[in-house]
Amino acid sequence: MKFREANNKDVFEIVKMIADDKLGKLREDFRNPLPDKYYTAFDNINKDQNQELIVLENEKGEIIGTMQLSFIQYLTYQGGIRAQIEAVRIREDQRGKGIGEKMFTWAIERAKERNAHLIQLTTDKKRPDALRFYEKLGFQASHEGMKLHFK
Repeated sequence: MKFREANNKDVFEIVKMIADDKLGKLREDFRNPLPDKYYTAFDNINKDQNQELIVLENEKGEIIGTMQLSFIQYLTYQGGIRAQIEAVRIREDQRGKGIGEKMFTWAIERAKERNAHLIQLTTDKKRPDALRFYEKLGFQASHEGMKLHFK
């Protein structure tokens, strides 16, 4: 398996994985061709040195996983950097094979390479299996997260 930064040609497969669950189906606009807004978002992510959109390829060169790492500079923690991991997805036919654990191990090492003092994530309360998975990896529910969605 190979981790690499995503390129424009990967966007379709990434969005396909993001849309392939009960919550993603409700909020994504996955179709062929993809709406331009996904490519615009990719371009913005790609230009930002503090964003890394990652794909995982199998031995055949097929994309089987994706995640986004954001590196956030703070003044707190003596000017520390936090790594935020988002949009972790594994292709449906590859789930349950230990790939998620490999992805998180890679992400944690990448955060350390970038001198982050911690890595954090949020998970939807409607995904209890994901919460258990993250806890198994050592993540702790240390804060209460809140969101305000705009329409």
